[in-house]
Amino acid sequence: MPTPARGDACPGALRLHEAADGHLARIRIPGGLLQAPQATALARAAEDLGDAHLDLTSRGNVQLRALPADAGQELAARLAEAALLPSPAHERIRNLVVSPLSGLDGEGHADVTPLVPAVDAALLADPATTALSGRFLLALDDGRGDTAALDADVTMLATPDGVLALTLPGVPGSLRLPPDQAPAAAHAAALLFLAAARASGTRAWRVAELPPGQALSTATLTELAARVPGTRTAPAPELPAPYGGPRPGPTPPREGRSALHALAPLGRLTADQWRELAELAARHGAGTLRATPWRGIVVPGLTPARAAEAAAGLARTGLVTGEGSPWEGVGACTGRPGCVKSLADVRADARAALDAAPGGLPVYWSGCERRCGHPRGTAWVDAVATGTGYDLAHRPADPAAKPRPAGRDVPAHRLPEALAAARRTPPTPRPTRHGAVRKEREQSV
Repeated sequence: MPTPARGDACPGALRLHEAADGHLARIRIPGGLLQAPQATALARAAEDLGDAHLDLTSRGNVQLRALPADAGQELAARLAEAALLPSPAHERIRNLVVSPLSGLDGEGHADVTPLVPAVDAALLADPATTALSGRFLLALDDGRGDTAALDADVTMLATPDGVLALTLPGVPGSLRLPPDQAPAAAHAAALLFLAAARASGTRAWRVAELPPGQALSTATLTELAARVPGTRTAPAPELPAPYGGPRPGPTPPREGRSALHALAPLGRLTADQWRELAELAARHGAGTLRATPWRGIVVPGLTPARAAEAAAGLARTGLVTGEGSPWEGVGACTGRPGCVKSLADVRADARAALDAAPGGLPVYWSGCERRCGHPRGTAWVDAVATGTGYDLAHRPADPAAKPRPAGRDVPAHRLPEALAAARRTPPTPRPTRHGAVRKEREQSV
């Protein structure tokens, strides 16, 4: 991965990005975990300050669009009141993903959700971590392999023996640690990355961007073991096959309760849809919601009957709450008219081709070569606007592998057929970051 040539301009809740449709705020939600009142506050902000929509990102964060240029102070006050802005100096670096169904469906080796606040707090407590870029990512995986496949800079994976295995991109081996040391280990790993980035004299935002002479190595794991008590270096864990996001709909009952996953088509919800999810959580669930890196919302703690009833009601609003929807596996960037760099209205084009090219590999529509928000951890079909059509390619799950062309400047009238053929093509196996090979499976974006 090349080192960025410019400074980190990643938007945040305080640093708004000027887009074609107004200003954009990106609000970090560590682990995607929201209390129902916090979710309601976000819906109200979208209505009062923006375009009455909320966009989910590929890291489970939330974006508000079409904000006026002077909205920053008002938005910051609202977020602070909702306890969504605990440290203004750190707000862009709170990028932490967690297995969305951890502790809810009986899968995985441990419920890692309770670790999220502690890991977040460890980063917030140190002024030095404000030097991290808005793109640096930490992942907590309960052992099923979903967030471990997202190419995070620091991944902590639950193992069958009750400990976590911390891994770093491109580094053989792991650090084994008890769960209560996850905050200290994540903090120490972030500091070691920052030290390597400074020593390299580059503007590396992520671990994979460090130049060869300063790349993290097994010596980094040894240093981590020395800094964090109760930890030890060990061979790399066997990573599960990439799991992908949760399927839409209710989970099987566990201890009399179900969770409901509602997938947002193209990651976009109206404020009314968002508020309905928040009210469901507050009145009938555990009072919480979980935004997922696959652009959905999980509502835990429902009775099976209530989950089924809510699934039907939310489906009527346009959310996906059952399997078989053509929206599964379809994603897109903002595109025109919201993004000045886009060469097409990619969301309209995605809708137009939806029914003619369902199922198979995920497809992601991009308005330009930047491919903002594209999938991680899965093979996928890349559809990039050219101005007169779309270039199609198969992108392997391994980000270092070369894509395979599947169509050049395909015009609109041929897109459905070309996309359907591309999505039916079997993916190639993905090498793990440690050289093993694991089986691919179909996943949603």
